[in-house]
Amino acid sequence: MKQKLTEQLQTRFGFFLFAVVLFWLKTYFAYHTAFSLGVDGWFQQLILFINPIATTLLILGISLFVKSPKKGYRSLIALYVLNSILLFANIIYYREFTDFLTIKTIFGSANATKNLGSGVIAMMQPLDLFYWIDAFVLIYVYKKFVSKNRDERIFKKRWAFATVAASIALFAANLGLAEISRPQLLTRTFDRNYIVKYLGINVFTLYDGIKTAQANQVRASADSSDMAAVLDYLGTHYAEPNEANFGQAEGKNVVYIHLESMQQFLIDLSLTDETGMTAEVTPFLNSLYHSSDSYSYSNIFHQTGQGKTSDAELMLDNSLFGLPQGSAFTQIGADNTFQSAPAILGETFGYTSAVFHGNVGSFWDRDNVYKSFDYDYFFDAGSSYTLTDENSVEYGLKDKLFFQESAQYLEQLPQPFYAKFITVSNHFPFPEDEMNNTFTLDTGDETIDGYFNTAHYADEALAEFFQYMKDAGLYDNTLFVLYGDHFGISSSRNETLAPLIGANPDLWGAYDDAMMQRVPFIIHNPGSGTGQISDVYGGQIDILPTVMHLLGVDTSAYVQLGQDLMSAQNEGIVVFRNGSIVTSEYTILGNTVYHTQTGTLAYQTEEVVEKVAQIRAQAELQLAISDQIINGDLLRFYTPDGFVPVDKSLHGYVDSPSRLEEDIAELGDLNTSLYYTNHGVSTVPLYQTDAPEFPANQAIAEENAMQEQPAAEEVPAEGQTETVE
Repeated sequence: MKQKLTEQLQTRFGFFLFAVVLFWLKTYFAYHTAFSLGVDGWFQQLILFINPIATTLLILGISLFVKSPKKGYRSLIALYVLNSILLFANIIYYREFTDFLTIKTIFGSANATKNLGSGVIAMMQPLDLFYWIDAFVLIYVYKKFVSKNRDERIFKKRWAFATVAASIALFAANLGLAEISRPQLLTRTFDRNYIVKYLGINVFTLYDGIKTAQANQVRASADSSDMAAVLDYLGTHYAEPNEANFGQAEGKNVVYIHLESMQQFLIDLSLTDETGMTAEVTPFLNSLYHSSDSYSYSNIFHQTGQGKTSDAELMLDNSLFGLPQGSAFTQIGADNTFQSAPAILGETFGYTSAVFHGNVGSFWDRDNVYKSFDYDYFFDAGSSYTLTDENSVEYGLKDKLFFQESAQYLEQLPQPFYAKFITVSNHFPFPEDEMNNTFTLDTGDETIDGYFNTAHYADEALAEFFQYMKDAGLYDNTLFVLYGDHFGISSSRNETLAPLIGANPDLWGAYDDAMMQRVPFIIHNPGSGTGQISDVYGGQIDILPTVMHLLGVDTSAYVQLGQDLMSAQNEGIVVFRNGSIVTSEYTILGNTVYHTQTGTLAYQTEEVVEKVAQIRAQAELQLAISDQIINGDLLRFYTPDGFVPVDKSLHGYVDSPSRLEEDIAELGDLNTSLYYTNHGVSTVPLYQTDAPEFPANQAIAEENAMQEQPAAEEVPAEGQTETVE
């Protein structure tokens, strides 16, 4: 047996297979010991187990094309060591930055020196020896059993090509399984963790290299002259602010609340709850929508593409569209120059900026992109929140617990602050949760049935947060901006949904699908008393200039493609990323045109055709200008007077709670945080939540359960009898 094994190792292909198995097992070991990839369930575990095979076969298979047996063996060992270096470098980098090495990090000498040079020794751990034992084993086996008795036959090229073909076939199978678990994995690029989890580190490195090359090519061809067309467009497109509202909220804190998957049809919608009574799905959101302190909008559409949530964030912070394919966040967001809201407000009014999110910071590459936006702090699941199987869902911490845990950081932020809260509970697939269910539905579609319960839960979480803001004393001095990021129910499910929202599924069509892209948009300004519900047509691209003008910021010098929704000059043209268009008069879906107010087909008169052509030209130009800015990174060529370009090196979010603590210590008496002005008395105890997962509520539930248990019957001792009266 030993003799046969030794003979196999002495052949080119036998030694090659031995190296493949070693590296495969080493990589799988590293997946579990060095990275947090969020593997969930046996299917993802299976994909994780097989994903190193294809690229290991391909990379080490290069050695099989070397004619000389001696050089072939040595080239195999060299390739093995080089691939091990790539893996180990990612292990060290991930340990410090919770991220994987990109091509720009590897080849950017200054950045690589700063990130990997002096601190590598300090980051080493005893476990790191295990990541190199296999390489020593491979070299030992070669010297001990192979070098003196190696196979001197020339390895046939057809077998080398067959090995490459096998690796490609295995990769195709791996990709197919990955697409089952995570559709559009490579086109949308949710998270670098996802690509590594499903396809491996080698594939991620190659994919990142291709994307980097594509971005560099476009960026390299751009120059300052390209800004001329952008500035000309802005000169004719800018909408002057409404003088009555301009500066109405000047100096106030700003709190953005990202309403995950909320759609406009939820507003004022009632369903039958578990008691058989009719109840509102989003009662608190409804109260804000109708408040005299709220500017509410009934015809605001999401304009996201494949980037979904990240596209919405790009628009909200920058008034720029996402890309036609994939996510601008993950493709170029970390490298581009921006004139984002946090940077503008920080420089203009001294705002402190922060994002709160109960998921990992690397999702949508937020932990890198936010540096480009000039956010001071990013509180994420990595270092700021406590996640367990009980208190979290697939995309992070449940909303009620998320808001409650965020209070400890919010009260420490120097005022005025610009804070964004990204919620996750109302996220596809809208899982049923017995502890948080309100409505009992049976539409035959679990996604739709769950959607209303998760939306109701998110609404309750929102009500608790607002009550805390009032109790803590932050409410009156805060401008709240609430927005739905994208649809929750896809168009393929709309006919099933139709009866619940009072529509006829038999009459449902493309126009109705378009109208379902409306999302809630509410600007709540406590104490204003000037609120109203507007039927102006607009999109997420218009939110930033609207909010900025309320805060008293002159946006005319900044590159923002949206228009103030309160301006009399607002054109009311909403263009979707797929080219569809909605105005108050026409809805244009491909070559079909509808009357927006009635949903009936528009008769193609000469006047209609000409007007639709003008609308198309305006909408297409807006998308084209945005794509030029993003793809060419054109804002590096234009800096408004008084604006200082963002220095990304000043930001790091590995441990934002500690960094915030250090920063406020340096401020001393200049600290304007709620906690400091409250003389060090925390407002966190004021936060009230009925979340069953909250520790205090769990203790109460357990105590009540004990009290409700019937007392144990006393059994008479032996020799005694019960006395019956």
